[in-house]
Amino acid sequence: MNIYIIGIGLIGGSMGLDIKTVHPEATVYGIDTNPKHVEEALALGVIDHEGKMADLATADFVIVSVPVDVALTILPEVLDQIGPETIVFEVGSTKNPVCEVVSNHPKRRNFIATHPIAGTEFSGPSAAIKGLYQGKTNIICEVERTAFKLQEKALDLFKAIGMRIRYMDPKSHDKHIAYVSHLSHISAFMLGKTVINKEKHEQDIFDMAGSGFESTVRLAKSSPAMWTPIFKQNKAQVVETLEEYISNLNQFKELLVQEDYQAIFEEMESVNKIKEILNGMHPKK
Repeated sequence: MNIYIIGIGLIGGSMGLDIKTVHPEATVYGIDTNPKHVEEALALGVIDHEGKMADLATADFVIVSVPVDVALTILPEVLDQIGPETIVFEVGSTKNPVCEVVSNHPKRRNFIATHPIAGTEFSGPSAAIKGLYQGKTNIICEVERTAFKLQEKALDLFKAIGMRIRYMDPKSHDKHIAYVSHLSHISAFMLGKTVINKEKHEQDIFDMAGSGFESTVRLAKSSPAMWTPIFKQNKAQVVETLEEYISNLNQFKELLVQEDYQAIFEEMESVNKIKEILNGMHPKK
């Protein structure tokens, strides 16, 4: 089994490690525009060899895990190079633009659009970890446009590394992910900005930052090189979610100004039910 990872970071690297765990005989090749990433990935055992685009015809699987704007350029090139039995999957956080860019490619049947809902705030080959995908959901879009035999090949692999599968059309995916992922990152970035700006004048502020602040702002450590293209590609959906979020913040502020603490209590109590939702998503073992 030959696995090619294009973009050797957290998502692609972790997938390579998990595939090697369930398929020890697999050989993992890495392709990256940053030579240091290739060196680091080799040293850490994330990949076995450096790969070349010209060799993609020998691949069983090609994992495209690059920033979403780069994916729009590189995916057609990858499909041009692959063999008839190769399955290509791209793992970015926006799906409609990438589905559109390969829509009329002659080898569209060799492509499966995926979004593994997994990750951390870290990036690069050193961020790759085993077991990242265990129990995680993998959103698959336009599955009917992938050749059935290659669908099965990909799904068997996803299930082998512990992933749950959910099917969704690309536009719905991009709308929903704007709420549960993209908005979360913007909130963390802007909370971080607010505190950093204040810290310029009050040096002791971080001495008071506890675990609540740390967990809330954790996503602000995420890579701007990855997230700026995501916000660009999903601009319309992100703007819509921001308008709703800002409206809720303004409403909360007005309740404070009016000293309507009963309404504030009721607002927070109504949102407490999110615990039940999240427990349903991640049941305790």
